[in-house]
Amino acid sequence: MSTPLPPPDLASASTSTALSLPPPGVAPPPPPLRQRIYDHLHAECDADLSTVPLSIFCFMTGYIDSLTFSACYVWCAFQTGNTVQLSLAIGRLFTGPYPREIGFQMPDQQALCSLLTFLIGAFIGRIGDRLGPRRRIWLICGTFIQAAMTLAACLTALYSEQTSFAGVRGQPTWTSPLGFAALGFASASMGLQAHLGTRLGSQFATTVVLTTIWVQFMGDPSLFSPRAPIKSRDHKALAILMLFLGGLIGRALDGTIGAANTFAVGAAIRLLVAGSWWWVPKKVKKEQGSVKQG
Repeated sequence: MSTPLPPPDLASASTSTALSLPPPGVAPPPPPLRQRIYDHLHAECDADLSTVPLSIFCFMTGYIDSLTFSACYVWCAFQTGNTVQLSLAIGRLFTGPYPREIGFQMPDQQALCSLLTFLIGAFIGRIGDRLGPRRRIWLICGTFIQAAMTLAACLTALYSEQTSFAGVRGQPTWTSPLGFAALGFASASMGLQAHLGTRLGSQFATTVVLTTIWVQFMGDPSLFSPRAPIKSRDHKALAILMLFLGGLIGRALDGTIGAANTFAVGAAIRLLVAGSWWWVPKKVKKEQGSVKQG
């Protein structure tokens, strides 16, 4: 016959539990600094509260585009035009006046370079899909990679020793291998930026293609409403304004200090944006399954 187990010592158990809890009215000690930093970096940023970094992303779109368009008539962030240009280049191989031009001309080669490197930059953004596309650590690292690409564009444009401005249409600059590298690095940075903007899913869209934003802005039901703020309207207007200012300031600096130094300023701006993600509030998840009170 088995011997019955002795009853648990409830008094000792309650005493140990009471000792492990903090005294009433005293807050529990905060977690270690390393744990707090880890939790902060791996928290998801709130896209609706990311107005500052995303608006500067739009600024950088106009800023970088002004440099590449001035040098070789290529919009490194707007790949629709480059895609159509390549289709026209292929079409010239089969139709057109004689003698037909065999091979891509220099503007077509630069458009192809911009498109391919833009896609490479967007593909690099898949790293964030594994880490978490809205996590703070990826937004910081992804923006830092953009800064590194912009700095690489600065160095290659500097050592190419070519002018920052093209001649007439069909006579672009940045025709050397280093010039192509400058265009490629600039386009790759925009591809990665577009990937980050797409994954955040904010009113700023991709921060690169503003055609959709223009249409949505003009069709917004609250377009003429005097009430403010209205996120769906105001953020789109801010994106358009920042892109315009980016192109204006980029072209002004390009004509004053040259493309290489203007790229360097752009890299510094991207570093500041990378640091700004630290202060973006984390996304607060809404409670599900709340019971309605009747």
